[in-house]
Amino acid sequence: MTTGHGVGPADAAGGPARHLPVMLAEVLAHLAPKDAGRYVDGTFGAGGYTRGILNAADCRVLAIDRDPTAIAAGADLVAEAAGRLILVNDRFSRLDAVAQEHDFSPLDGVVLDIGVSSMQLDQAERGFSFRRDGPLDMRMGDTGPSAADLVATLDEVQLAHLIWSLGEERHSRPIARAIVKARGESPITRTAQLAEIVSRIVWPKPGEMHPATRTFQALRIAVNEELSELVQALVAAERALAPGGRLVVVTFHSLEDRIVKTFLSNRAKAPSASRHMPQAEGPDPSFRLVAKGAVEPGPDEVAGNPRARSAKLRAAERTEAPAHPGGDLMGLLPAPSPQRHGRRR
Repeated sequence: MTTGHGVGPADAAGGPARHLPVMLAEVLAHLAPKDAGRYVDGTFGAGGYTRGILNAADCRVLAIDRDPTAIAAGADLVAEAAGRLILVNDRFSRLDAVAQEHDFSPLDGVVLDIGVSSMQLDQAERGFSFRRDGPLDMRMGDTGPSAADLVATLDEVQLAHLIWSLGEERHSRPIARAIVKARGESPITRTAQLAEIVSRIVWPKPGEMHPATRTFQALRIAVNEELSELVQALVAAERALAPGGRLVVVTFHSLEDRIVKTFLSNRAKAPSASRHMPQAEGPDPSFRLVAKGAVEPGPDEVAGNPRARSAKLRAAERTEAPAHPGGDLMGLLPAPSPQRHGRRR
């Protein structure tokens, strides 16, 4: 489920080009792989982070991806790793359980790269891209409702709320109205159909993103439950990491980054005390911030891979304290309502 991978140069041996993971050098610097360590790559994708970790130390990696095609494509890397790599088709929200199932606990590091991979974007039949016509699918796995199902069944108010809250699209209401009108005339089953409908409503200025970018983002996040998966993965990493273990997360838009930032700030905060109640209350910090604020890609990487331009990396190190209760973080998820949507519009 990796995001923002660009196509890199051919291998030194003259093989085909590989997808390059965003901010690989920064990820490895903050993850700090060590010999005999156990690391989880929760978003295997094209295997860029996994390969980087394996090359950085004589360690083992458990790599997870909910996309079965990504797991199948990683077979060569498994063979090359000679017993140091385990690939699992699962959701990264279950990374702690998956690690236990494979006798891979506790962990020395977890890396997460949130979103959709460039491999998925490049495959028209997956339905992620508004630039390539294909079935309006967007599922990272092979189960559950597709984007076409949501477009066909949600009413106008629900569509507007979804596009606003998950896509941060200020034209969400007229877009939803146009979708409902269009589907009344003919089912919307192709990416090109939806992109054309949105393009009638949103008129970008030169140099701005494609008019359908935010609408497609909202549908993709909803179809794959990406934000709730992220929250659960952060809590799972907290449970699975050994003291001193590192958590490194790369995000690509503000909704994801806000969740990660709030999680790490919450977990790194010392219990509060006051003159009225000098005894500090609350759990001890379960993380120590490694990166103060977000780390962003350098200009050379952005120039070479435009998909990296919105990336942000946040990192923290696990302390000796017990994991905090995880349920409180579900409040970070957008909960669109007519009132909230109306005020923001």
